Amino acid sequence: MTGKPNHQLKVIHHFINGEFYPGSPQEWGEIIDPSIGNAIAQLAYATNEDAQVAVHAAHAALPAWMDTPPASRAKILFRWRQLLEDNQQEIITHISREHGKSTTEALGSLMRGIDVLEFACGIPNHLKGEFSVNVGRSVDSFSLRQPVGVVAVITPFNFPIMVALWTTSVAIACGNTVILKPSEKNPSAALLLAELAIKAGLPKGVLNVLNGTQEAVNGLITHPDVAAVSFVGQTSTAKYIQETAIRHGKRVQAFGAAKNHALVMPDADLPQTVDAIIGAAYGSAGERCMAISVVVSVGDVTADYLVKHIAQKAKTLKIGAPFDGGGNDSQAEMGPLISHPHRERVLSYIKKGITQGATLVLDGRTQEIPLDGYFLGGSLFDHVTPEMSIYQEEIFGPVLCIVRVKSYEEGLQLINNHPYANGVALFTRDGDCARDFCQRIQVGMVGVNVPIPVPVGYHSFGGWKASSFADHGMHGMEGVRFFTKLKTVTSRWPSGIRSGIEFSLPTVE
Repeated sequence: MTGKPNHQLKVIHHFINGEFYPGSPQEWGEIIDPSIGNAIAQLAYATNEDAQVAVHAAHAALPAWMDTPPASRAKILFRWRQLLEDNQQEIITHISREHGKSTTEALGSLMRGIDVLEFACGIPNHLKGEFSVNVGRSVDSFSLRQPVGVVAVITPFNFPIMVALWTTSVAIACGNTVILKPSEKNPSAALLLAELAIKAGLPKGVLNVLNGTQEAVNGLITHPDVAAVSFVGQTSTAKYIQETAIRHGKRVQAFGAAKNHALVMPDADLPQTVDAIIGAAYGSAGERCMAISVVVSVGDVTADYLVKHIAQKAKTLKIGAPFDGGGNDSQAEMGPLISHPHRERVLSYIKKGITQGATLVLDGRTQEIPLDGYFLGGSLFDHVTPEMSIYQEEIFGPVLCIVRVKSYEEGLQLINNHPYANGVALFTRDGDCARDFCQRIQVGMVGVNVPIPVPVGYHSFGGWKASSFADHGMHGMEGVRFFTKLKTVTSRWPSGIRSGIEFSLPTVE
């Protein structure tokens, strides 16, 4: 971060009230291409005054958008969805340039975001309430869901388009107006998202993008006109946002860190399990809140097989930039980490694992990569124990831990004792074991022979314990519930009153 702009770099501004807004920046940040380690643009960080401008635009647009029929909102969302697909190559390029994802992963994240947008297109059906006739004599009662108002959405660097769509599409469909605060590391996909929404017919001010760091966040979560806050990121930040926003009278959903386990039973299809774990552990360089970072192996025979074959396959992963020198898609399967400081953080965990007594089977630090970016090969630790830092804490990098247990019950208890409870997977052929696991595991999202159990758009996303600080999950009907307020109306028309004054509540008698 710097107080002065670099005039040799492209400037990225905010997007407020349907147009780019330069604001009054006092601090600037550089957008780094993590594949080369060089700055490719600069970002004007929002001040508190800029946050006020964004909230004012969203608040001004709210009455008309709330009053827009859900079916009319849906038509705009349908056009928005088509524009996202039509412009997918530009979106993918932004994601890969600023985050380092392979183009395949970038496309996959876009499609999973569109998956939720498609759910949001069905908003006329999702907002249908309940109606009861004659709850009392000549008295009817019905419920309806109405928008909460202006919503602040704060999204993480690892999925700059997917999480933005998971939240903004449902919030907008429900009749709210939104200020989206993307990560300062890779904002361009979010800005294009807002541009395309305007092109689809979304009224100005309904979706705004505010860039920046803590000052921008604080300006949003404390503003009296912001009714709700949705956040995805680190647990410490999630706690801060939850406590601060609630103290200022807002509805909050805040999702934090994760340490996702895969429990592998001896009867599992082990070759298939190895392939699943490789993708789940090392995909997106491990920078996924749903990445498998711990394999809990039941029995030494199973563990020995997994260690041998995961190490063999992880060595062959193609690591590199998402684009070749000519600007075309490369064949890379795993890209760089997001930044130099984050790479150093991941390296520190590898050192901790060695110091604390785990066996480093595969050392990602030794892989030769002929590039200057923030690359790191996949690492694999065996004989990891629960007290080790690499087991307890989220690493958010391509580091996989193997924990050996003697029984299913021991593995189940181990996972249930962990403070994070975002996602978990079980690999088995035993239906009875799978059913028992799904019932007893204390984790928010569960996969059976599915390594990354991220729900589809019409179900809801959300972890438990220290992974989530929210009463409602993200997207699906839980998303609709979070972005709306329930109102219940009980009515009787004057023509039905024939018995004079009444002092009691309506009854079914």
